[in-house]
Amino acid sequence: KAKMTIFIQSLDYNLWDLIVDGLDLPTTINENGEKVPKPRTRYNDEDRKKVQMNAKAKHIIICAINSNEFNRVSPCMSAKEMWDRLEVTYEGTNQVKEAKINMLVHEYEMFTIHDNEDIKTMFTRFTNITYALQALDKVYTNSEMVRKILKCLPRIWMQKVTAIEKDNTQKDESSKSEEIICHECNKPGHYKNDCPRLKKKEQFKKKKAMLA
Repeated sequence: KAKMTIFIQSLDYNLWDLIVDGLDLPTTINENGEKVPKPRTRYNDEDRKKVQMNAKAKHIIICAINSNEFNRVSPCMSAKEMWDRLEVTYEGTNQVKEAKINMLVHEYEMFTIHDNEDIKTMFTRFTNITYALQALDKVYTNSEMVRKILKCLPRIWMQKVTAIEKDNTQKDESSKSEEIICHECNKPGHYKNDCPRLKKKEQFKKKKAMLA
């Protein structure tokens, strides 16, 4: 799903919008005042553009699935219907999806390195879990994943873990410091009370008062 999403978006983001939001096929009002599909012979340029976009999106989806899947989605009139049906097929209903998320979250929370497992293998297992969660719209931040990995490392790595955590803490503090803006000199990194310019002004005033 993630690969297909990126592929469609890279081709034309309008196609992706059409798949997500759906398409209102051209309609017209008949003699009884009912809204009915507009005959193809009465399509205007805008109608043809919409229908062609839908056909392009359907074609992309069809090219990515096998014959069994095609038989499942071929009756669908719109690309959105195709996409939604494939989602239900492979991800299940919302209840099934929620159950999968809960299972993967449990795996994530209980994740630890196995005995005699190397770091590369452990990281591969970890990314498989996070990618599966991401495909189900459950996303962890990079900092959360880094902290999780660090907690899983064996004791022999503790010195390096401590160094990494210390470095991350210093970066966070530095980042917070950069966000502070002085209202005296408009420069980042300090408050007005600690502003060097303000301190110089105060010292100048004191000297001036002493000379007066």
